[in-house]
Amino acid sequence: MSANVTKLTPSSLAALLSARICHDLISPIGALGTALEVLDDQDNVEMHEDAMGLVRLSSKQAGAKLRFLRLAFGSGGSRPGVIAVDEIKTLIADMYEGGKAAISWGQSVEALEKNTARLLLNLAMLAVQSVPRGGEVTLSTAEDSETTTLSLVAKGPKSRLDAAIEKALGGKSPEDGFDGRTIQPFYAGMIARELKGSVTASIEGDTVNFTAQIPANEAA
Repeated sequence: MSANVTKLTPSSLAALLSARICHDLISPIGALGTALEVLDDQDNVEMHEDAMGLVRLSSKQAGAKLRFLRLAFGSGGSRPGVIAVDEIKTLIADMYEGGKAAISWGQSVEALEKNTARLLLNLAMLAVQSVPRGGEVTLSTAEDSETTTLSLVAKGPKSRLDAAIEKALGGKSPEDGFDGRTIQPFYAGMIARELKGSVTASIEGDTVNFTAQIPANEAA
């Protein structure tokens, strides 16, 4: 199975992930720049209050995305260990506050090994993207003596699971090669494979399911 997985050089992976991070941050940072231009314009004083509101909102969004992406794509701190699920819930809630998708939680363990937590954040990104017109995303985590299971169910009108996303999640290169959009599911699948686990995605009607199973000795 591993022989069929696409291999990327470290420099290519880093460049593509950097492109994805820039894509996620450009909107709030760009809005900050626009607001500051308005504040600098002394001939447009009546818009200053609105501009300050945009500064507050955009800085909040940028901070939430940075904290989320720091763990989703980065080390989130160099030490190994576990991440409390309550912390993960906060990261996801802040990341998608005000978005079209409502986030809810089902069964949950208290904490996850850091790489498993990183995988959950990446799957949350995919689940939210699969309901572009809004809906509900329900996340669950469970564990027994053999396996840690991550389950995400996204349901909403016009829900979708793009073939390129599903292919990248399985470790295969999309037809047109990787870009900032498809590198993220590839990275999610890479995390699962490095943990000697598996991750799958499926769609039935208006419901998209993402499931990852990690052996207990790797998730500990």
